[in-house]
Amino acid sequence: MRLVQRLALMTVALCAPLMVQAAADVKIGFVNSSVLLEQAPQAEQAKQKLEKEFSSREAELRQLRQEIQTLEGRLNREGVTMSDSDRSELERELNRKLRDLQRQQSNFRDDLNLRKNEELGKLQRLVLEAIREVAREKGYDLVLSEGVVYSAERVELTKDVLSRLEQKGR
Repeated sequence: MRLVQRLALMTVALCAPLMVQAAADVKIGFVNSSVLLEQAPQAEQAKQKLEKEFSSREAELRQLRQEIQTLEGRLNREGVTMSDSDRSELERELNRKLRDLQRQQSNFRDDLNLRKNEELGKLQRLVLEAIREVAREKGYDLVLSEGVVYSAERVELTKDVLSRLEQKGR
């Protein structure tokens, strides 16, 4: 048993300098992926695309809110002087439009969130691809992202990756 321990200890002692040398040759970089996701030109393009895609539905919701306000104003002003059947009809129409507004707002939020997640996924894949390209070109063995407490300027790759994304955005 002692022989095995001695052999293991000698192996570690002989290999330790090699492991230290190998670790010294590892080139490590860092990227701030939050900055990349916010500042990449593709992020602004995705935002504009979503705004254009959902602007007509947003206008419909504004129009429906305006109709509801008009009905509420009419009910408040004329409700006392209306016949019971006219007031009941107006209240039913107002309640129907309120339910319709709630349903449309819920569908709008769900659809918008789904599309935002799709666009974010595309952007994340593009950022990851750009990070890999820059790391390969600059000879990095390891690139870290979130959870890094400190990184020296010489290992910071965020600007390089952002430049790559700007090139791809054109």
